[in-house]
Amino acid sequence: MPRPVTLSPWSPDWGGRAEALMAEIAAAAPGVFLALHHVGSTAVPGLIAKPVIDLLGEAADLVAIDAAGPALAGPGWRARGENGEAGRRYFTLDDPDTGARLAHLHAHATGHPMIPWRLAFRDRLRAEPATAAAYGREKARCAARHPGDSGAYAACKKAWTDRVAGEAVARASRDAEP
Repeated sequence: MPRPVTLSPWSPDWGGRAEALMAEIAAAAPGVFLALHHVGSTAVPGLIAKPVIDLLGEAADLVAIDAAGPALAGPGWRARGENGEAGRRYFTLDDPDTGARLAHLHAHATGHPMIPWRLAFRDRLRAEPATAAAYGREKARCAARHPGDSGAYAACKKAWTDRVAGEAVARASRDAEP
């Protein structure tokens, strides 16, 4: 079911919320995640965003992530399988009283290409205020076109994010070469 798209000004509270959620995940599924990261627009100071925290989890393999599903359900995370992205395990967290989406967890096995994609995209937006501002304009354009459909909103901005993230991953790979 599509969810409405509401963009909010960046909040300094989002970093603390992300840290608390990552601690909760680590406590619910100890030893499963080798790394947890705050990613997405709420991780970029100054960027407008849907007020939903995006987290990235890295685990040894998908079997470990799948096995952690019941433990993550305790604090309210709902397992949604790949949800359209091969090699991902996607979890959502909703407010139990209002049903409002609070957070997403994108979990991958080590070596999955979306791990560097999400990290490089976030890091580029953090390092390049002009690129972050351009992304804010693209997000606003797509939200205006698809205010009642979060899936259409995501599809609308996909070409932009894929291009910018692809450039960031390529740059990071070049910088890592000896």
